[in-house]
Amino acid sequence: MSVIKVQQVTKMFGDFKALDDISLSVEAGEIFGFIGPNGAGKSTTIRTMLGLLKPTFGQIQLFEKDAWKDAVTIHQRLAYVPGDVNLWPNLTGGETIDLLLSMQDIKPSAKKEALIKRFDLDPTKKARSYSKGNRQKVALIAAFASDADLFILDEPTAGLDPLMERVFQEILLELKKEGKTILLSSHLLAEVEKVCDRVAIIRQGKIIEKGSLEEMRHLTRMKLIVETREPLTDLPEWEGVHDSKRSENTWTFYLDAIHLDTVMRKLSSRGILKLESTPPSLEDLFLRHYDPVQASDEEV
Repeated sequence: MSVIKVQQVTKMFGDFKALDDISLSVEAGEIFGFIGPNGAGKSTTIRTMLGLLKPTFGQIQLFEKDAWKDAVTIHQRLAYVPGDVNLWPNLTGGETIDLLLSMQDIKPSAKKEALIKRFDLDPTKKARSYSKGNRQKVALIAAFASDADLFILDEPTAGLDPLMERVFQEILLELKKEGKTILLSSHLLAEVEKVCDRVAIIRQGKIIEKGSLEEMRHLTRMKLIVETREPLTDLPEWEGVHDSKRSENTWTFYLDAIHLDTVMRKLSSRGILKLESTPPSLEDLFLRHYDPVQASDEEV
């Protein structure tokens, strides 16, 4: 079942088209990555999902209900964490978490205490004294301590140190095992790659790529490092080979997956002494769409 279904949604702000005919779906029990740089349309998409903005055209459904018309009912089953959390300055972190949970009729529990410990938060300090990272922790703890079926997280790890990012990723995987559904909006490609089942890339309000990581990796080039007995002076001329660089007897290059078989046969005929292959990362795919140098190279 699709927990989130976005169908041909366009959002206009005057003459500006923030979202341009986007469609995507998030299935029950999966972690879905939504990536793109600032200003690409991620937060606008999420606000329409939350019923805070009404699409100009198209429809968004959460739990098979209309995101705009049925927002109150939908919010009983979801938890949302923005990328910049504002808290009540005179409440402590613990009081803030309890207040947020009480809005959903959830009483303080051992789960909440365990999350406070895992995120290394001092709940006795006033919110006004918290750093950005600690404010994010408060929101994350309140969300993860809830009974939500869907978690919508918009740049949720902003301000967290690497150790806390790891804790965050561990919790996402635990929630997935419980059958929860997660939409993770981020520009941290390594984070998305570690935890997400499928991803969508948004650029200038348009979805330009979506699918599982394995499906999308077929669309990019793999990196190879090779050393052979016989010289590879003609390697840069081989079909499918890009950005080849030589360091003494070793060549490093990128290869279109469709030409792998042919190139491997050629390399074998030269006597392979060393071969390292790295599958393309999500960052490779991201840069393919955003880096002007790579983009122009693709078009040649």
